[in-house]
Amino acid sequence: AGGQFNINSPKQLSEILFVRLGLPKSKKTKTGLSTNAEVLEKLRGYPIIDEILDYRKVTKLKSTYVEGLLREADGSSRVHTNFKQTGTATGRLSSTEPNLQNIPVRTELGRELRRFFVPGSHDYLLIDADYSQIELRLLANISGDENMIRDFLSGADIHTSTAATVFGVSPEDVTPELRKRAKAVNFGIMYGIGEYSLSQDLGISVAAAKRYIESYLASYPKIDAYLKNTIKKAYEDGFVTTMFGRRRYIPELKAQNRNLRSFGERVAMNSPIQGSAADIIKIAMINVHKRLRESVIDARLILQVHDELLIEAHKSCAAEAQQILREEMERAATLRVPLLVDISSGASWYDCK
Repeated sequence: AGGQFNINSPKQLSEILFVRLGLPKSKKTKTGLSTNAEVLEKLRGYPIIDEILDYRKVTKLKSTYVEGLLREADGSSRVHTNFKQTGTATGRLSSTEPNLQNIPVRTELGRELRRFFVPGSHDYLLIDADYSQIELRLLANISGDENMIRDFLSGADIHTSTAATVFGVSPEDVTPELRKRAKAVNFGIMYGIGEYSLSQDLGISVAAAKRYIESYLASYPKIDAYLKNTIKKAYEDGFVTTMFGRRRYIPELKAQNRNLRSFGERVAMNSPIQGSAADIIKIAMINVHKRLRESVIDARLILQVHDELLIEAHKSCAAEAQQILREEMERAATLRVPLLVDISSGASWYDCK
């Protein structure tokens, strides 16, 4: 920077970046030039920018997760979250004070925080089970698309199978880049992704993104039909339902504003899938808890993070607890494709992953 300044002061940072260092200016705010994440991301490449972004990442982890969780710990160093049954529109449980569902997992440094989550003593283990691609399995099940169902039943990697189908190559010729693109389309389709958003996500032209989406929907025709029918029915009924009959009303579909209606259509496409996933994990939680109690073993369910359940079990009965967790999660619902879980155990939450 060529001198000292307070990195936490947007005013001083703006002065350093745009006046002293003469970096390209972009967004203005009431108090001056913006130094928010979006602005800094566009300036990446200048050494000082990477340093500032690193600093912000570390201070966010420190204040939110280190200091925040220390404040919440009880006398025995345990943290207890509150689960809200009606905290989300999709029906998923939400976690507050502290929120244990947003412990970072995407970055190497963020993942390190999971080392702090350990059982009550060295005689216990944590067992972690995560549904494998539950939303895509539900999309295959609800739409009844034979091609996607076949892909899942074959046991092959779904994103590789999709890439082979959409890009017209053999599975052996699917490169990591093609798989990444197929994965983005697979997940994006459920959220009503448009060609512009997909092009931004993948760093490709809008025309290429449009071709990917068209090719995908042609390859999986019943998914295309399901998405169109769901929107049509949502306009007629004013709501959508999960596999288990739970409704989500979508007043946005009656809005005059086109953007609000588009949002309502995306909600209509995704809610039956995400809502059914929420229903399934709740059924699994009830059944896991019941089986553990009936088995009279020293193990208990301690955390739910969307599609993931965490058990604390004594080492002497950890294998039995793991078997119960797998069985009850995989048979929580009967679909046209198998419900599978990835399961692991360890001395900390980090070791489980």
